[in-house]
Amino acid sequence: MDLKSKFEQFEQINNAAELGGGQERIDKQHAAGKKTARERILELLDKGTFNEIDKLVTHRATDFGIDKKKIPGDGVVTGYGKVHGRLVYVFAQDFTVFGGTMSRANADKIVKIQELAVKMGTPLIGLNDSGGARIQEGVQSLAGYADIFYNNVLSSGVIPQISAILGPCAGGAVYSPALTDFIFMVNESSHMFVTGPDVIRTVTHEDVSKEELGGAVTHTSKSGVAHFSGENEEQTLMMVRELISFIPSNNMEDPPHKVTTDPVDRKEESLNDIIPADPNKPYDMKDIIFKIIDDEHFLEVQPNYASNIIIGFARFGGQSVGIIANQPAFLAGVLDINSSAKAARFVRFCDAFNIPLVTMVDVPGFLPGTQQEFGGIIKHGAKLLYAFAEATVPKITLITRKAYGGAYDVMSSKHIGGDINYAYPTAEIAVMGPDGAINILRRDITDADEKAKAVEEYRDTFANPYRAAALGYIDEIIYPEDTRQKIINALEMTHNKRKSNLPRKHGNIPL
Repeated sequence: MDLKSKFEQFEQINNAAELGGGQERIDKQHAAGKKTARERILELLDKGTFNEIDKLVTHRATDFGIDKKKIPGDGVVTGYGKVHGRLVYVFAQDFTVFGGTMSRANADKIVKIQELAVKMGTPLIGLNDSGGARIQEGVQSLAGYADIFYNNVLSSGVIPQISAILGPCAGGAVYSPALTDFIFMVNESSHMFVTGPDVIRTVTHEDVSKEELGGAVTHTSKSGVAHFSGENEEQTLMMVRELISFIPSNNMEDPPHKVTTDPVDRKEESLNDIIPADPNKPYDMKDIIFKIIDDEHFLEVQPNYASNIIIGFARFGGQSVGIIANQPAFLAGVLDINSSAKAARFVRFCDAFNIPLVTMVDVPGFLPGTQQEFGGIIKHGAKLLYAFAEATVPKITLITRKAYGGAYDVMSSKHIGGDINYAYPTAEIAVMGPDGAINILRRDITDADEKAKAVEEYRDTFANPYRAAALGYIDEIIYPEDTRQKIINALEMTHNKRKSNLPRKHGNIPL
């Protein structure tokens, strides 16, 4: 065979690999409003940076006549490229080849880039669109899944792992995304469930649609499984790029610094009037957040789940931070099962990847009721306490209004390692609210006017930040207008913070 023929042969094989399951299947994928695996990778990465690995790998199975059908690449596209000029590894399941099902061969491809990503200290992004295990391969397919899960766990907290669900994701296939740091979904075209609607109908006789059971709305608002959702694939992949801009490539690096023109000493006088005079009147904590961060750029995580707590990424003076904030506009900002678990996981991600924590507190306590107690609020509330106490990154805390009872302790208080704890003059730091306190302390009072007077006296004495400041539990009481500058000062001051917890294999977080 001459040189020209060899090149032509290579071109043919190469083209076959790039065509995946063939033009007809590609057209079908497009008709369903979905891109192909390669199109998705090109959309996600910086232009011209994708390098494919294992393009010509084929499966090795022989049962059920599957050995007669081999397609180069075998249903997953793997490789590396750049996002904002930074190296990332990526795999994308190709639904046009055997429905994107998992074979031993394509599990090996994913395992290879998982290991490369850890070795090179770069994020790993998985674009999921798969019919699940390849049944013709039996236990080999399951073994492939388990190898991927194992690497997900060993990579956790070492490199960021991001999953985008861009089609079906069922059975064992959902556990790899669940083990990663963030899950993105697309409205109405991506689904996640352990068992599908048909199985549920057979076993429990519940009638539920695919969308209701495992659509993006369900997982971003009811189950809390997913963190972000986009209207379409393009928007979802752009959100993945945005997230990457806030986080470091691995646990040994600092998050990327972004130059900003937003002045670090900018005062925000409108904040002086933001906390209502009536302590029971709600306000929107996001009104404070957007006014103090760089360029009003806030990437909120899980915005539609447990809305009584706000979590997300922002920057102060170009420095990336994780924000955790009670939301008095929703359930009065109370801590409950869902909000505790949501915030705890976010705190642990930020701590693993050297992202400072800015905590904004307006919390009346934990949500009372049998539903919460039977659901294990003690255990779930303890997760947030554990996460904050364990975190060794810089921790800056600001109490805007209420910080009552155990919830005051939990929200990154001085006592569990807060580095700098600020309070507004409107802060109320006490064991409980004035009404509840007087009901217990002054049971002898029956007259309504006398009781109201006692409540007012308690409020004047305890519902302020001065007792805590006198004890050194609050480092500084600040004017709201100075919030941005004070937080930036604290972040600069804690930049070289060195703290490590006692040596141990790992702690035992109250799961």
